Amino acid sequence: MSRAFTPKVVTANHLLEGDAIWLTDADEWTRDLAEAELIEDEAHAQLRLLHAQSQPQIAVGPYLADARQGAHGAEPTHFREAFRTRGPSNYAHGKQEKV
Repeated sequence: MSRAFTPKVVTANHLLEGDAIWLTDADEWTRDLAEAELIEDEAHAQLRLLHAQSQPQIAVGPYLADARQGAHGAEPTHFREAFRTRGPSNYAHGKQEKV
């Protein structure tokens, strides 16, 4: 018996800056997970992933990540995705300067 599909977001890394990015329902990339399209249908998730994979000039390594609906939009359900929302961790810059 297969597992039930859980909501997902399409995520990748930006080709030039390396930041984590998420695909919105307007076919744009955002650096804010809350703005990402929360996908609740498995077939639609696969189509959105294919769309992301067709943009190698923007996104590197797109994949589907588990997420849930939060008070302000999509939220991560796994530590790895929560960590990625804080930006690169090699030194304090970008999003980490604000912490």
